[in-house]
Amino acid sequence: MTTMIHKVEFVKSSPTYKECPSDIIPEYAFVGRSNVGKSSLINYLTGFKKLAKTSKQPGQTKLINHFIVNDSWYLVDLPGYGYARISKSEKNRFLKTINEYLRHRSELMCLFLLIDIRHNPQAIDLKFMRWLGKNKIPFALCFTKTDKLSVRQQEKNFNNYKDILLTEWDYLPPIFFTSIYQNHGRLDILAFIEETNNKMDAKHTIR
Repeated sequence: MTTMIHKVEFVKSSPTYKECPSDIIPEYAFVGRSNVGKSSLINYLTGFKKLAKTSKQPGQTKLINHFIVNDSWYLVDLPGYGYARISKSEKNRFLKTINEYLRHRSELMCLFLLIDIRHNPQAIDLKFMRWLGKNKIPFALCFTKTDKLSVRQQEKNFNNYKDILLTEWDYLPPIFFTSIYQNHGRLDILAFIEETNNKMDAKHTIR
């Protein structure tokens, strides 16, 4: 495994987890509220600017999108949740698609939950984190758009999240700070994925 990405290919889009690829390799999924910068971050991480479709209009990702990276692991682009300008029934369908994928997809190694650091803790994000914890789904927090704030304001907003989480959790999940414009966070996330994959390889070797 290596943190260098030299090959990324789109594999398929699936309406439900049941139609996802059947080969058993590690998966890392990305999800967040509408307009959090998910597609932009995915393009930044992979180095392919047009891999995930970006749009000023929220709610563009409607299916579970699988991309194979270096022929060794899947990057999964999930539909966003929250306040996209779509119907309530469509929002509920997106949420059902996400929840079923997360609960049933055994290949998932970690979910990267994207949070816009410019805002105070949002009830919908905190509710989703609690659901992840209740269902024992491994996840990491990925704060986006850090270039929009000073370091001091970033720390203040992050501490607001941390204070809330530590009242309910014994410890925090892995945390990453990203900016596609300041080239920040990419190597940290890819190193985390590499380390996780290496642990899985070692575990299988021992067996």
